[in-house]
Amino acid sequence: MEKNIQIAIDGPAGAGKSTVAKKVAERLGISYLDTGAMYRAIAYKVLASGILVTDEPQVVDVAKDVNIEFDYSKKTVYCDGEDVTRKIRSPEVSRAVAIVATYQGVREHLVRLQRQQAEKRSLVMDGRDIGTYVLPEAKVKIYLTASVEERAKRRYLEDITNKKNVSLQQVRLDIQNRDRIDLEREHSPLKPAADAIIIDTTDLTIDQVVDKIVKIVEEF
Repeated sequence: MEKNIQIAIDGPAGAGKSTVAKKVAERLGISYLDTGAMYRAIAYKVLASGILVTDEPQVVDVAKDVNIEFDYSKKTVYCDGEDVTRKIRSPEVSRAVAIVATYQGVREHLVRLQRQQAEKRSLVMDGRDIGTYVLPEAKVKIYLTASVEERAKRRYLEDITNKKNVSLQQVRLDIQNRDRIDLEREHSPLKPAADAIIIDTTDLTIDQVVDKIVKIVEEF
């Protein structure tokens, strides 16, 4: 593996990006940057401020003013000094971020921050447009996918584990809605990079997916 390497992992909601990316980073001994958490932090701040997520100008202003920091060693996300690691995973934030993430002003601001992080260290970065837009020169590009049913089941089990009161049907609808928004958005729509390696995780365990990616990285 190269001394300094960026690994881009993209895919739709519930494909296992964050879980897999964290484990890949641990296996390789490099940093992990959860770009989704950055968008979620913005959505959380918007909701906490009482601003309508449909008010694009105000949402963009919030994005530009919010200070988002990561403690890589503790895997903690801070929003204006507040530890929001768990709070940004609520169903309310999940629904809000689907809209917030479509705003070009929000995306452009966060992409600048993400690229700055990538310039400083070897890292694994996951999201929906990392390989196509954020880090188009990334050495390794992975696109994870899975059936809607499997992705909904994973997200539902995650929510139940975190003691969130949700139904499998609602989670499935949320994921289908997020897919539609991500695929149809004008700015950086969700799609695999031309040189991305596509991995269908529907019938694979997390460790099997991680093993595949680590092997791909080690072959570079």
